Amino acid sequence: MNVRNSYIIHLTFYIFVLSLLSCGNSTKQPAYVSADSLFQRHDSLFALADQYSDTIVIKYAKGLKVEYLEDGIHVQITNPDPSVTQSKPEELLITSPSSRFICTTALQLGNFEVLGLEDRIVGMNSLKNIFDSKIRQQMDEEKTVKIGKEGNFDLETVIAIRPEYIFVSASKHGGFEALLESGIPIITHHGYKETNPLGQAEWIKLIGLLTGETRRANAVFADIETKYLKLKDEVKEMMGTKVLPTVASGRQIRDGWYIVGGQSYLAQIFEDAGAEYVMADNDDSGGTTLDFEEAFAKSVNADFWQIDGAYDGDYTLATLENEDPRYAHMNAFKRQQVLFCNLSRTPYRELSPVEPHILLADFVKAFHPELLPHYTPKYYNLIGS
Repeated sequence: MNVRNSYIIHLTFYIFVLSLLSCGNSTKQPAYVSADSLFQRHDSLFALADQYSDTIVIKYAKGLKVEYLEDGIHVQITNPDPSVTQSKPEELLITSPSSRFICTTALQLGNFEVLGLEDRIVGMNSLKNIFDSKIRQQMDEEKTVKIGKEGNFDLETVIAIRPEYIFVSASKHGGFEALLESGIPIITHHGYKETNPLGQAEWIKLIGLLTGETRRANAVFADIETKYLKLKDEVKEMMGTKVLPTVASGRQIRDGWYIVGGQSYLAQIFEDAGAEYVMADNDDSGGTTLDFEEAFAKSVNADFWQIDGAYDGDYTLATLENEDPRYAHMNAFKRQQVLFCNLSRTPYRELSPVEPHILLADFVKAFHPELLPHYTPKYYNLIGS
């Protein structure tokens, strides 16, 4: 073989090898973790808690301030509702962990649930539709006892179970005087008043501070934050300059059409999920009611429609139409793009405030299903006929 032929053979082999390498590189997956894969993880966050800081830093919650001083941890609690012009702050000084609490709302219960700290709850009011199996078992075993209802609390029972703190809600106007007489410290839980979805969830850090489980609280919140922001960013990147789908909320309840306010946390989730809320110009930070005609006019052409309610059975489009035949004229109804959360079948009241990433995923699954092909909604599902 002469030199020229040998050169050609070697050159051909070299080009062949390069082509193989090039083909291999062209099929290699990029080093990218999608939000869809993050929502499939089932690792125990509690097992990883030691990797997190034991210092609490508040990033989103407007109603919480934490300061570490020589005499202990100082916590200031205020009402973060933007419509509240004056809110007298509550001051807590935490010097040691506590292990006995009373909860008076499902949301407060959920704050303990998501941290796996149900065993710290020794008393509850007469809440209905409790979903958490640990709490139900504790109640069966009388490790957690009922303290009565608002306005009719059993003070003897409250004192007998020796709680170190009692959580109450800012929305409850009265009925807590008897609890005040017990001399047990009362904490107003304003988490549901936060307009930032991550701000609502961040109130679990208060539970971490009170129980001494700050590392666990930081681990759980970091997971919530990571998933929420990752999915939010993917939606924003995918949509670009595309026209956003529109979404309406609520329906007629008694004397008015109940909607979520345009400045509410759920309105923020609609936006982060890549939809335009038809009531975005509304100034309310919570829920509010409008006249049927006004709400219907704004909602009739929306692409999607979000509603919730407690219903015994399968809630369908036929069920909705039976409530008011005018609903059948709505665009979302015709396109079968009505999202319903059944409060009788899901722990929405307990856990949705501390699972904003799950709520966000539910709506992304409806608005932009291609981003979460393997995700199964937890709270909001599209209903059929």
